[in-house]
Amino acid sequence: MSLAPSMSVPRSRFNALPLYIGLFCLLWSYAFVAGKIGVTHCPPLILLAARFSLAGILILGATMVRGDWSLSWRDAVIFTVLGIANNALYLGLGYTGLQSVSAGLGGLIVSANPVFTAALAALLLGEGMSWRKAGGLSLGIIGVTLIVWHRLSVGTDSLHGIVFTLASLASIVAGTILFKLLAPKGSLWIGNGVQNLAAGIVLTPIALTFADVHAIDFTPSLIGAFAFLVLGGSILAYWLWFHLLKVCGATAASAYHFLMPPLGMLFAYIVLGEHIEMRDLLGIIPVALGIYLVTRPAKAVA
Repeated sequence: MSLAPSMSVPRSRFNALPLYIGLFCLLWSYAFVAGKIGVTHCPPLILLAARFSLAGILILGATMVRGDWSLSWRDAVIFTVLGIANNALYLGLGYTGLQSVSAGLGGLIVSANPVFTAALAALLLGEGMSWRKAGGLSLGIIGVTLIVWHRLSVGTDSLHGIVFTLASLASIVAGTILFKLLAPKGSLWIGNGVQNLAAGIVLTPIALTFADVHAIDFTPSLIGAFAFLVLGGSILAYWLWFHLLKVCGATAASAYHFLMPPLGMLFAYIVLGEHIEMRDLLGIIPVALGIYLVTRPAKAVA
């Protein structure tokens, strides 16, 4: 008895975007803890110069071995500029601030990225700013502000460190807008390598001039933190970040930074023993609702 040919049913493709988002949030938020460990044992500029240089060499070296270079000179220049904004300035200023602020507060300040990015994206990139998005961003601000207010009332973070961290925030906002505005079309993997190497080249002479190499304290903690910052931070997390910018848009991708305060504080509590209270965690509720409103797709009009 012959069987009729079965109709082929198309299989739904696995949507890896939620996995990318979750992994990015975990890596990015833990990077503040790894950075705090790193600057405790090593001058921040030396740590970053070594981190960026090694990450850039690893990425571009692997690319050369595979022989799949696919980046135009225009895109190489763009990624070099982005490396100065997103790597050298953002983390150079941020790590300097981490010397006198907690890892939790550092993550809190940088999490304000979505607010400024959304405003500039609406002005410069033509990204829509609906009432739903505006409400979600407002809720994110409220949640982060609640946590910041409480952290400042019980913490010992210095104004000097906060100023450097605010300048770090301005750098990543500028880098985010530049990425969307200039829209490089080459490989994000190779572009990330160019960014890291450019940042390493820029920071190395500055680090050797103003930082003391003899102040480096080679400990297992420093080696572990450095390995994570190179592999998990500079290589994987940055690739995920630019991938999210490409597929989600500047406003939606940046909204996930609202998750960094609770995650950063949780990691800082577990690894560094930084103080955390229930009032800190209450800020997660408006933050989570805000992210939902900003990133939820608009309903299609019939």
